[in-house]
Amino acid sequence: MTILVFGQTGQVARELQAQADVLALGRDQADLSDPALCAEAIRRSKPDVVINAAAYTVVDRAEQEEALATVVNGESPGAMARACADLGIPFLHVSTDYVFDGSGSEPWRESDPVAPQNAYGRSKLAGEEAVRAAGGAHAILRTSWVFSAHGANFVKTMLRLSETHDALNVVNDQIGGPTPADAIAAALLEMAAQMQAGKAGGTYHFSGHPAVSWADFAREIFSQAWRDVSVTGIPSSEYPTPAARPLNSRLDCAKIRSDFGITPPDWTAGLARVLRQLECSE
Repeated sequence: MTILVFGQTGQVARELQAQADVLALGRDQADLSDPALCAEAIRRSKPDVVINAAAYTVVDRAEQEEALATVVNGESPGAMARACADLGIPFLHVSTDYVFDGSGSEPWRESDPVAPQNAYGRSKLAGEEAVRAAGGAHAILRTSWVFSAHGANFVKTMLRLSETHDALNVVNDQIGGPTPADAIAAALLEMAAQMQAGKAGGTYHFSGHPAVSWADFAREIFSQAWRDVSVTGIPSSEYPTPAARPLNSRLDCAKIRSDFGITPPDWTAGLARVLRQLECSE
């Protein structure tokens, strides 16, 4: 099975390349600010499956660059999905919990109404809608709080701050599921194999469990990394950002377990793997 992946250096793209023999396209080969170029890359490669693991992910900057974010996260995935539909091949696309408004405390289901509260979320919702409208076999995988040994993420930020701080204030009223990038990659590859064999797709949720606050996530990072840093939980109102963050990022992952036999990962075990990787790279 030939798998074409959009993305080379992102967290999920790196893990896809580590776990499978894929053709991964970087920005120099397929710039997501050019939807037509992305579609042409698919037609030229003629793969069996396409996975889009690339995106505009700078959430706060998107408030000023919403038009660009919408092209990258909305129009280009739509162009990819249409090319895949024309070729009769499955298209898998990574999305986000930010398509929801973050209200309540119950885990979000795939059928719940969407209402993104920031530009990044709106751009990702545009991508979801464009992928569905293409009419081909597709799977949209919504995830949250991605972390790995690569790129920029919360785990690496906390470890960096621990080098110069013995106490930190961390938001404690945003609740979600930290998700290891290697688990997302494994889920995408399993879904790709089943869909290439004829399994139907749809929209799915996949995030780590159990749900925690950012503050509790930070405490677990410091505990596992043996860093003596105290964490004080603070409300989001004391840590304002240009883009509003959802307070409730919990995702109900029952559907992906039922349809594909994929179980959401224990993020604490994923964190241990990432910390080992970071130790080995030092």
